[in-house]
Amino acid sequence: MRAMLLEKPAPISTSPLKRVEIDSPVPEPHQIAVKVAACGVCHTDLHTVEGDLQLPWLPLIPGHQVVGKVEVLGKNVTRFKVGDRVGIAWLHWTCGSCRFCTSGRENLCPEAQFTGFHHNGGYSDFVCAPEKFAYHLPEGFSDIQAAPLLCAGIIGYRALELTGIQAGGRLGLYGFGASAHVTIQIARHRGIEVYVFSRGEGHRRLAKELGAVWTGQVPDRPHDRLDASIIFAPAGDLVPPALEALDRGGTLVLGGIHMSPVPVLDYKRHLYCEKTLRSVTASTRRDGQEFLELAASIPVRTQVTTYPLMEANRALRDIKEGRIDGAAVLIP
Repeated sequence: MRAMLLEKPAPISTSPLKRVEIDSPVPEPHQIAVKVAACGVCHTDLHTVEGDLQLPWLPLIPGHQVVGKVEVLGKNVTRFKVGDRVGIAWLHWTCGSCRFCTSGRENLCPEAQFTGFHHNGGYSDFVCAPEKFAYHLPEGFSDIQAAPLLCAGIIGYRALELTGIQAGGRLGLYGFGASAHVTIQIARHRGIEVYVFSRGEGHRRLAKELGAVWTGQVPDRPHDRLDASIIFAPAGDLVPPALEALDRGGTLVLGGIHMSPVPVLDYKRHLYCEKTLRSVTASTRRDGQEFLELAASIPVRTQVTTYPLMEANRALRDIKEGRIDGAAVLIP
C-alpha cells in the first residue's frame, strides 16, 4: 500500500513525510482493517511531524481522522462486518481497568494509546484499529465531510462541554480552524452567542457566515465580557488576554494537545473572581458517540479543502501558515 511515512521529525517546510510502498497491515484479534477513503489533517499531526510532541516510536504514519470501509475482520470481531463504513479517531486503546477508565474518564488513562502516534494512522491506503474504538458513522455525511468530525469535531465538542456555558451565554473562540468552525455550529444550535478572535481575514469572514456576533483580533475586545472561552490556537500568549476578557466566574478551556509557554499570570487581573482555567486531554468514546449523533441532528456542515494523499506535506504547510478556511482532508 501507499503511505506517507515520518522517519524523523523536522520542520514542515522541509517536507519530512516521505512517500513509501509498504505491506498492508493485517488486523490482530478484535481489530478491523479499513480501506481509507478520507483522512482529516489535524494540527496535532503538524505537532507530530515537527517534533513538538515526544514520539513513542519511529518510523510512523500520522493521521487520526479516518473514514473508510471495513476490508478485513480480525478474529472474534462482532461489531462490524466487511463493507461497513467506519470512523477511526485519535483514541486508539485504553487499559479499561485503571481508576480513570472505570470512572468514565478513559481519556486520562495513563496507558492510553493514540492513532497516528502509538500506531500507524490514516496517511495511507489501509489502517487497523480495535473494533471497540471505531465508530459507526451516521448517514448524511460524505466521507470527506465526515473526516474532520473525528477529531476537530469531537475535541471541540468536549471543550465546549467543559466550559459549562448555557443558552444565552457569550462564548469566545480563539483561533478559527477546523475545530472552531465545527464548535461554533454546536454553540449557535444551543442558543449561545459566539465571539471569534482570529488573525486571518478569511477565518473571520467564515466565522461571520457561521453566525459569530463579533469577530476581531487579540488585543481587540468585544464590548461585553465573555462567560466562557476556548483557545484552539497553540499560542500560550493568548491565555492572559483570554482570561482578562472573561466575566466573573468565567471558564477558559485550552483545547490543544500542545501550546507554547504561557506567560506569568497576575492573580488579581486574570484569575480572581472565581475564574477557571482548564485543559482538554483527548476525549472519551462517549464524547465521540454523543458528538456524532448531535452533528447529524443539527446537522453540522464542515468546510473542507482536499489534497491528494501524496501531498500531505503541502496540506500541513497550509495549516501552519493559516491558508485553510475550515478543515483539510487527504483523499487517496
